[in-house]
Formats: sequence, structure tokens, C-alpha cells
Amino acid sequence: MDQDQQAIVKSNMDPRYAIADTREIVTPAFVIFREILDANLAEIVRIAGSAARLRPHCKTHKMREVIELELAAGIAKHKCATLAEAEMLARAGVKDIFLAYNIVGANIARVARFVQAFPDVRLAVTADHTRPVEELGRALVAVGRQVEVLLDIDSGQHRTGLPVGDAARRLYAQIAVTPGLIAGGFHLYDGQNHQKSIDDRRVAVLAGYEPAARFRQELIAAGLSVPRIVAGGTGSFPIFAELDDPWLELSPGTIIFHDSGYGETFPDLKFTPAALLLTRCISRPTDNRVTFDLGYKAVASDPPAGNRLVFPDLPDAKAVLQNEEHLVLETSAASRFQPGDELLAIPRHVCPTSALHKFVYVVREGKVVGTWQVAARDRVLTI
Repeated sequence: MDQDQQAIVKSNMDPRYAIADTREIVTPAFVIFREILDANLAEIVRIAGSAARLRPHCKTHKMREVIELELAAGIAKHKCATLAEAEMLARAGVKDIFLAYNIVGANIARVARFVQAFPDVRLAVTADHTRPVEELGRALVAVGRQVEVLLDIDSGQHRTGLPVGDAARRLYAQIAVTPGLIAGGFHLYDGQNHQKSIDDRRVAVLAGYEPAARFRQELIAAGLSVPRIVAGGTGSFPIFAELDDPWLELSPGTIIFHDSGYGETFPDLKFTPAALLLTRCISRPTDNRVTFDLGYKAVASDPPAGNRLVFPDLPDAKAVLQNEEHLVLETSAASRFQPGDELLAIPRHVCPTSALHKFVYVVREGKVVGTWQVAARDRVLTI
């Protein structure tokens, strides 16, 4: 494909997604556009009102370089979902890590090894059951260390956690008196709230948060320490940011990269997709079909088939078939493409998409300036 053909294929793209020379990019490729990433990060801090209020989730990117950008922006507290992500955070220089996951089985011993390997890191985890609390406490006592444990509050998603009430009160009291553990507050994730209207979403978010805030006051009155509530995700982040409760820590994730799914679900969020997939045509099987090298090994397949990607330069494209290494599109513009021609796609769900790539290409001022490793895509690094 010569440069003139390449220019035609990209003619309708947002100029912020221009790449001057793609010859060394092996497709399907995950591409980060730095100017957009930087703008998204600045917007996260602006909405929060202060970097000190933030505890962003790294599960979207899993990259040391993004953590370094957040640290440079003044974000000292971070959130993750796996011990591999926690290790990546620690090795990037983060000293305050919240592993927002209930620790069970072999991960209990791994937590004990983690706090031994990183003695200067403040680690917190979650719990919603007595047995893991007992087991974790014993493991920490055995190595002479402590971790904070946040009570996982179920605000209505019914995925993990306990509702506010007697069982939650008993478990939090157990955490507070268990050797090796420190009662660290609450974790309140409300991923069930997908209301497109921010006014409707605000009502739902506050209906889940206000009982937890009252419960916090009850526990404090009973003599227990409840230093923080880590609350929300991408959709509820701006609503929690409106509150001035000093114990709140805001934990958005996806919007550091953003994707088409969140863009459609939450139109009030003024973020731009910073992570796109570059793909190349490999076949023209019929007059109205183009086959690309963008199979479901390269993009999250949790959205339904046919709804996993958006093509800004091909708005009428319909995904009619996707296999491990192939994506077949039907489009009235099929004649534009020959094998080797390129197309950019926005993933509908970027978080699991990043985990499918070993590294990403980084574009700045229209040029590929390097690659970043997706360091925590695996479940285990060294611990």
C-alpha cells in the first residue's frame, strides 16, 4: 500500500488519531494517543477537584507508564483488582495500594509475601465473610505484618459484599479486633448504575451511598475507626465528586482510556477514547465485505458479537462475522479497501481489551514514539 492509498483510507478520521508512519506497527495493534490520554487524566483531576481525592483503578490499563503519569499529576493513592496489578503499582513507586478484591485461597499467602516484599507499601484489601478474615489475620501474624481490610458493602449489584446491617456490623467489628488486620473503612462499588441521565443516576448513586455514610457514623459512635469509603466507578465518579465528605476516595477506572461503551452509556462524561485498535484488511471476499485481522483474540468479547467495535471512519460498517483472527465487515465503502489498507477501531470495552495485548504502541504528535508493556496482564508476576 503506498502513502496515497493510506491517506485515502484515513481521510475521514479525527485528525487527533493521525499516525504519520504505520509501517512498523504489527497488527492487530493496541495504540495509545498520548495527547488524548493526557487530556483525559487532566479532566479526571478537574472533576475530582483535587488529585488527593482520587484513588483510580489501574485495571483498565495495567501499565507502569500510566501510573507514573498519575503519580506526576499528584495522585498518590491507587486501586487494583489483582496481586499482579498491586505488584506493578508497587514497582512503579506507589506507596498506598488498595486491592479491591476479597482475598481467599492461595492469595492469602501471597498477600503475606507481598507485604514482606514491599514493607514500605500500605496495602489494603476487602472482605465480606468471616472465614477469610480469620485466615488472613493468621497469615499476617505469622509474618509479623499488618494489612488494612475494608468491609465490602453491597449497594445493590449483588456481586460481592454485605448490605448495611447487623451482619456487616459484626464483620467490621471482627476485622477491628483480629490480630494482623486493621479496620480500614468501606468499599462501595455501584456498577449496577447505568442510567443514561445523570439526574437519574445521581438519585440511584446517592440511594446506595447514603445508608453507607450513616452506617459509618454508627460504627464511629460505637468506638470503631472507619477512616475512608472508597466509592464508585466511572459512571458514578462525577456524582461522588460533587460530595464534600472528606472520607470519600474516588475510584474511576475506564475513563483514563475511555471507550465507546462508556461513551454511549454516560454521555455526560466529556472524555475521548485514547486507546484504539489499528487493523489491516487481509481480504475482500465479496463486493460489500472486507475482512480485517481484528479477531476476538485482540478485542474484548464480552460485548455481544457485532457490537464489540466502533469504526469512526466507516460509520455504516456492520460486523457480520468474527473469529479468533478474523473480523468481517459489511459496508457500502468496501471498494475503498485493498489488502494491507488500514482502519482504526474504538473498542466498546477497553479494560479487557488491554489485557489481550502484551504491549501497546504510543503515538505522540502523530508519530510512534515507543511501546509500553501491559505489565500486569498476567495473574502472577513474581509474587
